[in-house]
Amino acid sequence: MVLPMDEKQKDHLKAYGVTYWVIDQDVEAFWLLNYRGGSFAFKHLPSFEKECLTRNVSFEIIPDAQFNKILNDISHPEKNQDAIKLEVPPKIAVYTPQENNRGEKIQPWDDAVTLVLTYAEIPYDIVYDSEVLDDKLTEYDWVHLHHEDFTGQYGRFYRSFGSTQWYRNNVKKMEALAEKEGFAKVSELKLAVAKKVKEYVVGGGFMFAMCSATDSYDIALAAEGLDICADIYDGDAADPHAQSKLNFDNTFAFKDFTLVRNPLEYEFSSIDNRKRKVPAEIDYFTLFDFSAKWDPVPTMLTQNHTRTVKGFMGQTTAFVDKHIKSDILILGENKPVKEARYIHSTMGKGFFTFYGGHDPEDYRHYVNDPETDLSLHPNSPGYRLILNNVLFPAAEKKKRKT
Repeated sequence: MVLPMDEKQKDHLKAYGVTYWVIDQDVEAFWLLNYRGGSFAFKHLPSFEKECLTRNVSFEIIPDAQFNKILNDISHPEKNQDAIKLEVPPKIAVYTPQENNRGEKIQPWDDAVTLVLTYAEIPYDIVYDSEVLDDKLTEYDWVHLHHEDFTGQYGRFYRSFGSTQWYRNNVKKMEALAEKEGFAKVSELKLAVAKKVKEYVVGGGFMFAMCSATDSYDIALAAEGLDICADIYDGDAADPHAQSKLNFDNTFAFKDFTLVRNPLEYEFSSIDNRKRKVPAEIDYFTLFDFSAKWDPVPTMLTQNHTRTVKGFMGQTTAFVDKHIKSDILILGENKPVKEARYIHSTMGKGFFTFYGGHDPEDYRHYVNDPETDLSLHPNSPGYRLILNNVLFPAAEKKKRKT
């Protein structure tokens, strides 16, 4: 069975879920890189055919001889294609407030990753600060950082939402959690969590982050031992000389950035391209082409049925080129405005991916906006990039074992 991932596919997003489900049945699948949009293939069984029909996923049944010819063609040195085996389904964790696990929406926004995992029917567990500090991440192959503020400034929502009940409740809950875990401030709790996540990645884990969980994460690491929070966030003044004391050696992806010192401004630093002037109708970013045979990892992460992806905004929308470290691989960029939207690299034995923006199918997703209905966007290129990261460890985990 071949699940075509070009324009012939009725539901690209659910095709990832079917493939995950197949390898979870202890049946190997193939990821055919750069073949018809990054198609999937596995042996034909009536139960697999039924699952595709149930999920409305397009498939083609071909004889073994035809599939072997596809593999042979793909293996040709002049073809920028490759066939990667997917054999071990990654165990997935989403770092997000635990209340969401009980169906209570304590933060008035949604998360693209949990939306698409749910839509694609890929299982995941929820973890938060206590689980991370208790080293529970070691039980997982892949962790997504929900739209967190790791600097302890509550997303810099004070000016717009400081008087709202949800904001006050969140502050109260986070202060109680920090005290419970033995920290005097929420910023200290978040730094400890960020460092634990770093240990997890260095040890061989896969970390994916979007929106504010990208830059605020690196800012927290760079500001270790410093107070960068104004009194409205932690009760005392920030260190006026914090900027000169930042340690960029601690960060994953970003360097030489400048902190935004106004505590009422809805921005953390100069990492985010906040001065971008790109009209929504022409806001696109382009995915790079990589060598499938020599660079299989970035090739997996950029599989799509289009090389041009519609842009989308977030608290952190895009990463200014000059603040990206030289060893970071840019997977997608808007070159005219000198910004990267999608980046990836290694850290120790592990990998991380940062993806700018909040929701690939909601250009400006505001606080309290309704969640995106992915049944209306089953072929979303922007959401496909998230799911590339989810399946990537299924290939890489086996490589590490061998």
